[in-house]
Amino acid sequence: MEVGIATTAFLILFPVLVALILMFVRDDRARSYITVVGALVIACGSIFCAAQFLSPETHLFAVDDATATIIGYIALVIEVALCLYIIIKGIYYRKPLAIALAIIQLGLVFYLDLAVAEHVNVVNELYIDNFSIIMALIIGIVGSGIIVYGLGYMRVHEAHNDGPDRRSSFFSVMFAFLGAMFAIVFCNSLTWMLCAWEVTTVCSFALIGYTRTKEAIDNSFLQIVLNMIGGIAFTIALIWVGSFYGVMELDRFIESTLALAAAGMGFVTYAPLLLFALAAFTKAAQMPFQSWLLGAMVAPTPTSALLHSSTMVKAGVFLLIKISPCLGFNMPGFLVMTVGIATFLFCALAAISQSNAKRVLAYSTISNLGLIVACAGVGSDGAIWAAIFLLIFHAVAKSLLFLCVGTAEHHIGSRNIEDMDDLFERMPRLARLMAIGIMGMFIAPFGMLVSKWAALQSFAQSENVILLILLVSLVRVGIDAEYIGGNLKASAKVCGKLIEVYPNSPLLEKLKNRHKKENKSTKKHRRIFWIFVFFLVVGIGVTSYILLFSAYTRRVEREAMATGTVQEEIYSFKSRRDLLSLTPEVKRADL
Repeated sequence: MEVGIATTAFLILFPVLVALILMFVRDDRARSYITVVGALVIACGSIFCAAQFLSPETHLFAVDDATATIIGYIALVIEVALCLYIIIKGIYYRKPLAIALAIIQLGLVFYLDLAVAEHVNVVNELYIDNFSIIMALIIGIVGSGIIVYGLGYMRVHEAHNDGPDRRSSFFSVMFAFLGAMFAIVFCNSLTWMLCAWEVTTVCSFALIGYTRTKEAIDNSFLQIVLNMIGGIAFTIALIWVGSFYGVMELDRFIESTLALAAAGMGFVTYAPLLLFALAAFTKAAQMPFQSWLLGAMVAPTPTSALLHSSTMVKAGVFLLIKISPCLGFNMPGFLVMTVGIATFLFCALAAISQSNAKRVLAYSTISNLGLIVACAGVGSDGAIWAAIFLLIFHAVAKSLLFLCVGTAEHHIGSRNIEDMDDLFERMPRLARLMAIGIMGMFIAPFGMLVSKWAALQSFAQSENVILLILLVSLVRVGIDAEYIGGNLKASAKVCGKLIEVYPNSPLLEKLKNRHKKENKSTKKHRRIFWIFVFFLVVGIGVTSYILLFSAYTRRVEREAMATGTVQEEIYSFKSRRDLLSLTPEVKRADL
């Protein structure tokens, strides 16, 4: 138990410590060393967590009462400080809606912590299961790799800006972002999770508005307004759960919800499930809240890559996958399925009309997230498996593509796909990496293809009429889910531009001469790419092993269960819970 608490505390607090140090470091060389060492330590820590705790069981950790009380008050202070920060920013930039939402959130937080959570006993504040390990690997490896890439990118970015150098605050917020994401995936205490949830919202606000242009400020406030709506929904859900369920732990909330559903009282659980779903929709940029993620494209490329791959939007789908055993064939499950598949379809089609490479990736990201959300809404074994696999390969492919687009933009001075002619000839290594990232979204043997097929199968087995009508409509018009629903065409368009070669093009000769004059920071960019690719390969290998190991253990348990006489309905609930290892194995009498 001590090792588990120490591991989770280290992964949460170490990025925060690095963030505090970087806030006061102004020397570029020192900042680079601290960032690289910090990123390597975080990546190694996430791998150690996987090696130490990989098992089909959930590891629950109880923090002593005195420490838990202190942490609870610290979390309250952080949430109050975040609300005050938003109010001050709203007053300065004259954003009354943001101010109003922050005031509402402030009142709800005080009521939750001092009137509700104060009287609820929390037994296990932290936990580690297979899904949280997968998320930790994505955050620790992909997220750290993006931050290391940002060193070279932001050096060039600041060289073209006339204002003061604010890279210290940029990298500080990036590391704080990682710490908050680790807290979300490891906290079993719902009040602690809420604090981390709000930290990610404010970190995203700061990163999107980094350039302080009018467009950046407007988009950052759009993000904060939409995500504060989700934060208020999350807080109201916790007030409901604490008041009526008498629990404030994620595993006990899921146990109580499943027990009520098994007793024929599932309608009682609809309110908190719908509120949690609303919070997840805003965080994962699902329709009609997708506009904030499109507006985030004004931020520097490392911000876009971090938001799309390993943080922020992943927090939303993480929450939905966690509560997916409580969804399925009920009203909240049908709503989640419908919103997910609608987002998936319309955003995939919207990607076709885009010429800005970042907007193509943004719409593609929202579409993929919609597919993951729809899988979480189905809630079956196959759907959850497909959702987790989609999440893994989406994080890897999109982070790689965003970083590649950022590097290409620095070289050719444009994000427009039409300007990427002959990129394979001009920048062959970068073009190969981009092609790998694009093909990873829809071509075998990459896992996205398998997981999309599993998602289709789970949709066909669901009882959601709207979902089935949309699926049949897709097939009838020749669209085979997401990668035939627009993202294939958009990806093929980008891929075709990459491999076009015009040997006698005057533009090619001009850019060749420019390419020869690239400075040392650009060359360092390439070395960072290969380091990032190494981390991606390690992450894919470890996460694939986790999924295969989990699948094998579930198969053994299923065969053992088949020898008994367990009712199909009860086993359905248990199998979905065991898939995520959310709770220890329960006896048949519990349900």
